[in-house]
Amino acid sequence: MALKAIKLTIHQETANYRVPNSHLFRESYPLPPYSTVIGMIHYLCDFKSYHEMKLSIGGDYASTVNDMYTRYEFKNGYKFDSKRHQLNVEGFGVSRGIGYTQLLVDVNLVIHIVPDNQNEVDEIYQALKYPKEYPNLGRREDLVNITSIKIVDLKKKQLDEDFQVKKAYYLNFRNDDDTSLIKFNDVIKNGRGTYYDINKTYELTPLKRKQYYRKWKKVHVLYISDFELAEDSEFLFDDEREPVFLA
Repeated sequence: MALKAIKLTIHQETANYRVPNSHLFRESYPLPPYSTVIGMIHYLCDFKSYHEMKLSIGGDYASTVNDMYTRYEFKNGYKFDSKRHQLNVEGFGVSRGIGYTQLLVDVNLVIHIVPDNQNEVDEIYQALKYPKEYPNLGRREDLVNITSIKIVDLKKKQLDEDFQVKKAYYLNFRNDDDTSLIKFNDVIKNGRGTYYDINKTYELTPLKRKQYYRKWKKVHVLYISDFELAEDSEFLFDDEREPVFLA
C-alpha cells in the first residue's frame, strides 16, 4: 500500500538555518533541519501538541554571503554599568554589538511530509496551500515562496539501473530499529558528504523548580549531493520519480 505524502517545492531568496551554539558567526546548515520544517508545519496547522511525522528534505542553493546583525547580550542579575553596557533595561545591563550571519542565496527545496496518521494528509495540505500568514523557514525574515504543493504517493522501487541524483539530500542511514548503519557503499555510488546530527523533536525535561530544558532527539544524517543510487538497491520514490529519504 502506497504512503501518502505532501510534496512541497520551495524557493527562498536568502535563508539561515542556524547551527546550534554558533553565536558571533551564525553558521547555517546547508538544508533546513527537520525541527525547523516541523515547526513551520505545526505553526501553520495550528497544532497545539506534536503530531508524529517523517520528512525528506532535499535541495540546493547558488552561493553564500555573510551579513551583519545587531547582537544583544545580558546575564541575569547583572546591574547596569555605563562603562560596560550600552542599554539600561529596568536597571539591568544589556550589551549591544555586531555579529555575522551566513546566508544561503537562491535556495530551492523539495520537502516530502509523511504524517504517521495518514488521515492528516489533507489537513496539512490545506494549511500549507492556504497559509494563515506568509510562511518563513529559518529566521523570521526568511520568507518562503511555495512554488508547488501536491499530494503524492510513495512506493518502494527496486532499481534496474543506477539512478543519478543531482540535488543534495539529508540521508538517514539507520535501520528502523536505529541500532545499525546500512552499508553505505552497497547503495550509494560516487558520493561523498558531511555527517550531521540534526535536531528533529524534543522533550521538556525538568532542570530545577519551574525550569525546563529541551532534550533533543537527533537524527544522524549524511548531507550529500550529485550521487548515484546503485542498481538493485531499493528506495522510496514518489509518483513523479523523485527519490524520498525519510527520517
